Amino acid sequence: MTQSALNHDTFVVIPLYNEATVIAEVIGELKQHFKHVICVDDGSTDASATLAKQAGAFVINHPINLGQGAALQTGFEFALQQNADYVITFDADGQHRVEDALRMLERARRENLAIVVGSRFLDTRTQPGALKKLVLKTAAFVTNLATSMKLTDAHNGLRLIRRDALKKIELKQDRMAHGTEIIIQLGKCDLPWAEEPVEVLYTSYSKAKGQSLLNSVNILIDLVVR
Repeated sequence: MTQSALNHDTFVVIPLYNEATVIAEVIGELKQHFKHVICVDDGSTDASATLAKQAGAFVINHPINLGQGAALQTGFEFALQQNADYVITFDADGQHRVEDALRMLERARRENLAIVVGSRFLDTRTQPGALKKLVLKTAAFVTNLATSMKLTDAHNGLRLIRRDALKKIELKQDRMAHGTEIIIQLGKCDLPWAEEPVEVLYTSYSKAKGQSLLNSVNILIDLVVR
């Protein structure tokens, strides 16, 4: 069986917002292994959508910025309509590794898993910094109080979700709180799951945008507000 045929049933869903600098490279790497790469452009004001389409992704457009949770939900609904067996969520900023996504898919097939969640804390490859690590560990602890899925990294954007689990997801939290919401909903599925060690690449690009620590703080704020 060829690699292309192996992954024909898998849709990679990428929430996209103003990532024109890196999105073509991200999609180019994914397209070597996945037939279906779906970008949900969430009201970008740069050329992200055009570049994503040129790189081979199927692009769904939100006319205004609705938030990452809303973008994921749009991608999930489209994947279900297209009879996807698996969905992989993947960040647009180049922090996720295609090799990790492939390994998660292989494991899901091999072990009959409905959910595989990436964790940057199961090995030592990822070095997020002491403050960010503390914030993410705290967020995981708080999230774990509300779900049967006891995760080491509850807010990692690299996840694999099988169709039966995907059908049970209905995200209402549009902003960063969707990360907690999706884990709670997956935990209620009562389907087999696992965590998989992955490496998150904190690139010069993502650090320059200030995403690393800011996103972690936003997660905590949303958890408190919730």
